[in-house]
Amino acid sequence: MAFTSYRPGPTRAAAVTVTALLVLLAPPAARATAAGAALPLGAPGLAETRTTQTLADGVTLTRIVRGTEPAPAGQIDTTTHGPWKVDVLTIDPHRAHGHLRATYGPDLAHTEKTTELVRSSRALAGVNASFFTYTAGADYPGDPVGLGLYDGRLLSEPTGDDTEADLVVDAHDNRVAMGRLSWKGSLHNRRTGATLPLKYVNHPPVVPPGCAGLTDQTRCTVPGDVVRFTPEFAGTTPAGAGVEVVLDRHGCVVRTQSSRGTHLTSGQTSVQATGADAVTLLHTADGGCLQTRSVLTDEQGRRLPVHPGLFGVNGRYRLTAQGRIVVPAGSGSFFARNPRTIAGTTRDGKVVLGPSTAV
Repeated sequence: MAFTSYRPGPTRAAAVTVTALLVLLAPPAARATAAGAALPLGAPGLAETRTTQTLADGVTLTRIVRGTEPAPAGQIDTTTHGPWKVDVLTIDPHRAHGHLRATYGPDLAHTEKTTELVRSSRALAGVNASFFTYTAGADYPGDPVGLGLYDGRLLSEPTGDDTEADLVVDAHDNRVAMGRLSWKGSLHNRRTGATLPLKYVNHPPVVPPGCAGLTDQTRCTVPGDVVRFTPEFAGTTPAGAGVEVVLDRHGCVVRTQSSRGTHLTSGQTSVQATGADAVTLLHTADGGCLQTRSVLTDEQGRRLPVHPGLFGVNGRYRLTAQGRIVVPAGSGSFFARNPRTIAGTTRDGKVVLGPSTAV
C-alpha cells in the first residue's frame, strides 16, 4: 500500500514506475554489461547481465537479469535456475536533488497500484513497501499492518512482531535508519487523571466473540480493543457495536456515540472501544479533554523524535547489519521464490531500493 518514492522538483512532468523508467524517461543511453561480481542468487554459473541507466543527478537504475530459461510452471516457487529480474535504484543523497518519502494514496483503508501512487505523487521512481491485511473486510481492504509514519504523523503502529523490520527516512536530508521499532500509546484525561492504553492506530477494532450478540458493548465484561482513528483512514470510521468518542484538534470531546462509525473532519480524531473497554473509554473521556500520548522507541529503548519530514514503512526480516547476513533460515511461502522489495544503505551512505521479480 505504501511505497518509498524519490520526488523530483516541480518542473518534472514525467511520473512512471521504476520498471518503466527505461522506456519513458529517455535519459542518457543505458549500458549493458556482463556481471562483475555475480549475485549470490540461485545456481552458480547462471548467465547474468546488468543494464545501468542514469535517471537524474545522483540517481541510477540498474537492471539485473540472472538466468534465461523460464521455469516450468510447477517449479516457479523452487527452481534455482531462475530467471530473476532485479531492479536496483541507487540514490546518492550528496548529489541528488529531491526527497525520499512514503505515501499511501487517497486514504489508508483502500489499495492502489504502485504505478498509481507514483503518478499521483509526481515521483521520479517508486517501489512497493509495507503490508496490509489480506483478510480484511471488503470495506477496508487496505487496512495497514505495521509501521506507517507519514510526514511526522503516526498512522499505523508497529506490530511488535520480532520479524518486523522498519525503515525510517528523514526527507530533509534523505538519511535512512533501520531497525525494529516499538510503540506505546494512551489517552490521558487532564482534569480527572484517568488514563486508558491504546491498542491500535487506524485498525478496525474487534468485538469479543463472547459479546458479539450485544448491541450495547457497555454490558460486556470481556476486554476488547481501543483504537485511535484519524481522517486519513477513510471517509468514515468503521461501523459496528461499541462506543466512539470524537475529539477536536485540542483533544476535547466533540461528541460521544453509543455505536461506532462516523465522519471525521480535518483536525478531528476519534477513539473507538469494544467489549469491556467501552465503559472504560466513556469514563476516561467524561467531562474533560484527552491528551494523546504516542511514543516510538528503537531496539535500544531510545525514543525516536517524530517531526514533520519523517517517514517510516515496514518490511519483514532484516537481511544484513554491519556487513553481516542476519536473516534467519526459514521455509514456507514467505521464504519461497516470490517477488520482493529490498531497501537498504551502502557503506558510503547511498540509499538502495530494489524490487525483484521471479519469472
